[in-house]
Amino acid sequence: MSELKTNHMNLDSHYHSIQGIYAITPNQELNLNLLERAFNQYQIQILQYRHKVADASLKLSEAEQIKQLCRKHHTLFIINDDVELAQKIGADGIHLGKDDYSIEAAREKLGETAIIGASCYNDIQLAKSKQAQGASYVAFGALFPSKTKPDAPHCPLNIIKHAKAALKVPIVGIGGINFENYKKAFDAGCDAVAMVDAIFNQ
Repeated sequence: MSELKTNHMNLDSHYHSIQGIYAITPNQELNLNLLERAFNQYQIQILQYRHKVADASLKLSEAEQIKQLCRKHHTLFIINDDVELAQKIGADGIHLGKDDYSIEAAREKLGETAIIGASCYNDIQLAKSKQAQGASYVAFGALFPSKTKPDAPHCPLNIIKHAKAALKVPIVGIGGINFENYKKAFDAGCDAVAMVDAIFNQ
């Protein structure tokens, strides 16, 4: 899947790239050995760097190292929240939460070929709005009880089914997904499933 690595994709090709396992790094200091092992053990199609730390130089260093690993493994590299960091290191895209940058502002900074994902929780109308604003994919969750975000709003699988019929952009399921329940997320209509604990905290 080397085509996932290029920064010269058009938006239509993004839709085909958002599929399979979407790994999110644990919110802790980078462990490259753990990350390399995960790449070797699972077919990770997309990896999101998520480290809620104020140290900008640490984030830049970690992101650069992860980007090189993603290039090696032909995996899309997404940055969580930090548009400036994504721009600085040339990531494939950004994932935005409810209170982050607007999609339009992120697109202006990162360019037309950037992948821009948006958290939509359990709200199909919000997802429609994000799609209209130019989101490359939308994320729904938590689909199952989540250790990473135990207070996250629950998104029943039937909402995914309705969202699939209402949206054109890919859907990423998130929240409590593991290798025992991920098939339920795909069967409901998810194009990709995001995992943290199932991959990194065994």
